[in-house]
Amino acid sequence: MPNEEKKRASAREVFQAYWGSVKEHPFFFAGVIAAILLVQTAELGGPLYLRQLFNLLTHAPEDAVNNAFLTLGMYAVFVLLGWVAFRAQGLFVENLEARVMNKLYNKAFTYTLGHSYNFFISNFAGALTHKIGRFSRAFESLFDAIVTQFFPAFLFIVGAIVVLYIRHPVLGLVLLGWSVLFITFQYFLSRLRQPVRSARAEAEANVTASVADAVANQNTVALFSGSAFEYGRFKQTLDIWTKATLRSWISDGWIQSSMAFLMAAVQIGLLYGAIVYWQEGHLTIGDFVLIQAYLITAFNRLVSINWQLRRFYDAFADSSEMVHILKTPHEIKDIPNAKELQVTQGEIVFDDVQFGFYKDSILKNFNLTLRGGERVALVGPSGAGKSTITKLLLRLYDVQGGAIYIDGQNIAHVTQDSLREAIAFVPQEPILFHRTLIENIRYGRRDATDEEVIEAAKKAHCHEFISDLPLKYETFVGERGIKLSGGERQRVAIARAILKNAPILVLDEATSSLDSESEAYIQDALENLMKEKTVMVIAHRLSTIMKMDRIVVMEKGEVVAQGTHLELINQKGLYQKLWSIQAGGFLGDGAEKE
Repeated sequence: MPNEEKKRASAREVFQAYWGSVKEHPFFFAGVIAAILLVQTAELGGPLYLRQLFNLLTHAPEDAVNNAFLTLGMYAVFVLLGWVAFRAQGLFVENLEARVMNKLYNKAFTYTLGHSYNFFISNFAGALTHKIGRFSRAFESLFDAIVTQFFPAFLFIVGAIVVLYIRHPVLGLVLLGWSVLFITFQYFLSRLRQPVRSARAEAEANVTASVADAVANQNTVALFSGSAFEYGRFKQTLDIWTKATLRSWISDGWIQSSMAFLMAAVQIGLLYGAIVYWQEGHLTIGDFVLIQAYLITAFNRLVSINWQLRRFYDAFADSSEMVHILKTPHEIKDIPNAKELQVTQGEIVFDDVQFGFYKDSILKNFNLTLRGGERVALVGPSGAGKSTITKLLLRLYDVQGGAIYIDGQNIAHVTQDSLREAIAFVPQEPILFHRTLIENIRYGRRDATDEEVIEAAKKAHCHEFISDLPLKYETFVGERGIKLSGGERQRVAIARAILKNAPILVLDEATSSLDSESEAYIQDALENLMKEKTVMVIAHRLSTIMKMDRIVVMEKGEVVAQGTHLELINQKGLYQKLWSIQAGGFLGDGAEKE
């Protein structure tokens, strides 16, 4: 299965993105560090009293019992200190991570949603959703690994080396040398394993994307009998994931075996040296307890680090893609100090507009003016650039040359929100939220009352079918409105536009999904909606635009003719040809006689 190149951020960019949110909570972060220092102090100090206790019991002086109980009491104090500090560490970590993850979720969602229309049509919705969720969860894994595992382990091992060096320099130097060797060994192994980890992460992402793609297009799969094909395609993706996962797990096993060997070697070596120095009188029996206590704790920390390294790299791979998205500038942005659009007449001017995808030009020096309150229809064959014009007007794309003006204001110089607030748009294929009908209609004006929503629904003639539903306006419409028919979705979208009541109305094939009876109802609603508005209509069903003030005929991104319906019919040009094809010549003849 061919894969798109994964774009990832660097390690520095990932940590900068996370640190920016962590430093907003200095109290909790300072609490975490202080608690970690106390935990390590307790774990280093406790074994010193165990050493003293065993020395007392070994020499058995007259006051050994009293001193032994006193020493045991001090050991208990360190144990209690460690327990309290560890619990405090947990509370600080939980509070910090919850707050930071909240900010990260919000930051990822807000910034991603601010990307352009082009960004979203170029990425899987499921993959973006997955990245936003993983970005926040990855912080938890990275923070746990670095702050609660790597950092404490470093502090403890440094402390153990210092204590053993004080007891006997050779023991401290042996532990130091072994620690350097172990860390170097781990570093190089992790570098060698990184391609294996990355391959597994990429394979897992491909499995998720494959599932999301097939599930999102289940209807197409069923209609084209594609189940067997999808099973085979998914099996190939899954086989790649299985091989990558096995390679990752097998390499993990070898690393763990190597670690166990190194740990056994240093334990035997230190104890051997301790026996030699004990024979010479340089160490006591209690020193054996101290060495063993430190080694057991150090080994547990190192084993935990190895396990955390797997989570660390997986989390880093998860977060780096989202950080790259956060570092990618928004394609469509408000200029500094952009002003609110002020609509007075609703005049729209396309002035020498140029636009194209890749190297292909769709519009070349396109000029068109819609007078305030004028109703204009754009017609022409597919690919003429009609829908592109609406996307440029809504600033889903920026023009590559020329400008678009509304009442003399360049739309590139006003805020995007004010521009889109001034335009009610009904697309050819409206997509609804998986929310209730009343919420979907109210999206046109989110402060509207229930009565205003219902009134808009009545005008759009969707109140009738809503009233027949068991839950009426509280009915959930399913993902993307899948539980409604195409005509019902279209009427809900029109109700939303009616409720919005913006001064500029754009209809892109707004009646394309309606049957003849529904279209008759909607035409009446649209007639009322269009009053005192500047209207731009795109329609292939030419019967829906006969009453427009002006019809603009487009071909290959240019205006080739314009006028009223009758004027264009009589010109015997492209419009008359399109009309004849659609009406079979019958309506065309009749229209000429009107």
